[in-house]
Amino acid sequence: MEMTIELVFRPLIAGLLGAIIGLDRAYRAKEAGFRTHFLVCLGSALFMVVSQYGFSDVLQEGITRFDPGRIAAQVVSGIGFIGAGTIIIHRQFVRGLTTAAGLWATSGIGLAIGGGLYWLGIAATAFTLLGLELLTILFKKTGIHSCSIKFSTGIYENIAKTTEMIRQQEGRITSYEAEERTIGNDKRYYVSIIIRYNSPKEEFNIYQYLQQLPDLFIEKIE
Repeated sequence: MEMTIELVFRPLIAGLLGAIIGLDRAYRAKEAGFRTHFLVCLGSALFMVVSQYGFSDVLQEGITRFDPGRIAAQVVSGIGFIGAGTIIIHRQFVRGLTTAAGLWATSGIGLAIGGGLYWLGIAATAFTLLGLELLTILFKKTGIHSCSIKFSTGIYENIAKTTEMIRQQEGRITSYEAEERTIGNDKRYYVSIIIRYNSPKEEFNIYQYLQQLPDLFIEKIE
């Protein structure tokens, strides 16, 4: 009876640990948040418990040989499909890699808890959160950042001024698209630029500069 209760609690504990990681990702508005991490960790623990104890009756007969790690091993392959769904490639700009890696790590935590390695799972959860927070702070100070800017303007010279200002801020344009649209007798230019830069201050400077240009509407900066 005690063993049964413990097996029931393993997926629950795993789900709670996954939810803690999910809260961090949801707070940062990432593709996979609270519910996804909760389910991934709970499901991984459940598969581990089933692989360890779900076939005990068959194994006791001594007729069949079974590797309890086979079902758990397939969890890793399954997480690959889920992780791929969080990765977005848009005009040479890749997003979601950290979220995909986080799901992979969350699955590992679930497998550890499902296998009864509670302290290992708890420690891995702490290490994951610590790594995410410390690396975020570190990259804000010293890392390379990216942002996507979309704006429209009726003055063609504004485009040249914007690109020149980005270069002055030591930013690197990795993707650039401009489309000309004619509405009645007026021409308007719709521009999409992806920039890499070294400091968040540069993004703020670019935003301020765009606001000062005449006849320019900022559609999105992310």
